[in-house]
Amino acid sequence: MNRRLLALSEIIAPYRIPVFNELARQSGIDLHVVFLAENDPALRQWAVRKDEIHFSYEVLPAWRRRIAGHNILLNRGVTHSLEQRMTDHILVGGYNYLASWQALAWARRKQIPVLLWVESTGQDKRGHHRPVEFAKAAFMQRCDRFVVPGRSSLEYLMSYHLPRRAIFTAPNAVDIEFFARSASLVRRDAAARRRALQLPSRFFLFVGRLVREKGVFDLLEAYGRLDPGIREKVGLVFAGDGVSRPELIRRAASIAPGTIQFPGFLQRECLASYYALADAFVFPTRTDPWGLVVNEAMACGLPVISTRAAGCTADLVKERCNGCVVEAGEIGQLAGAMDELARDPIMRTAMGRQSTERIARYSPQLCAAGIAEAVLSCGGPRLG
Repeated sequence: MNRRLLALSEIIAPYRIPVFNELARQSGIDLHVVFLAENDPALRQWAVRKDEIHFSYEVLPAWRRRIAGHNILLNRGVTHSLEQRMTDHILVGGYNYLASWQALAWARRKQIPVLLWVESTGQDKRGHHRPVEFAKAAFMQRCDRFVVPGRSSLEYLMSYHLPRRAIFTAPNAVDIEFFARSASLVRRDAAARRRALQLPSRFFLFVGRLVREKGVFDLLEAYGRLDPGIREKVGLVFAGDGVSRPELIRRAASIAPGTIQFPGFLQRECLASYYALADAFVFPTRTDPWGLVVNEAMACGLPVISTRAAGCTADLVKERCNGCVVEAGEIGQLAGAMDELARDPIMRTAMGRQSTERIARYSPQLCAAGIAEAVLSCGGPRLG
């Protein structure tokens, strides 16, 4: 008999759709997803691709505001949705929304197992505030199983003294087949695509929100420290949008020689072209629970320079294998890694090949299998 699983997720994110599609196909799982909102246009401009959804879902009425830097999201109909589905298990995608606490309270009354999907890490600077940590601990103590994307989140959960046997790994994933296929098509006609996008002949690529905590000013300064001869040959592209974009453009104007471009936010179809044409991907973040753009870049066969602050680094980026790992905020280290990759095409090619091989283990299918294993383990008594 199938286990009825209700998954509570914030928005219809493009990287979650392939995972939920695969989860719905898992043997023994009857999936229904409740989204708290369709999207979050103030932070993310992703297109909502409902035509790609092949699982049962609904979107709750929502009210969202940002107050003093905090994301407030309130929903109507949470309890009604839970009652209507009469689910066997609940998978909660975080503990920072009122709906998550409502679902937890409802599940405890009904004696239904709750699984918590945790992406936080010990280096995530969004945490470490005493009231927040107290709330996290209280939420976790009431959950039955935990799902993590990789090693950094696993270590973080273990610091809360949770039983190891209650924690399951579902490797964080994007649609690697889409990005690999798209990149391959672009490279077949690279010169024409480069001209159409008006891109430099060679460039380092950053993808993400243009905000200080993503390390974008560190990256700009590191690029400015490169030898002028390197900057004449290799540009820098910031793909994304955010509050720091005007200041970045202003500072970039003072760097010469060098080509620095800001194409703005890119949907995935266009984004794949930028990955395919770049020399390397740079992820200089100062705080990030994971960093799925690294998955995307690796799926497109790019070497990666990433900071240790990114949750994905411990799993995805192996030093001297498929990229370079630097300390967050260490601009000298970042510039050194960029310089080395810029000068060595053989290294770039070898690292790109390794990225392609390593990312194959981070597919939507394997992510879904990890979640399904956690759900199906709930048949016995609570672990605590």
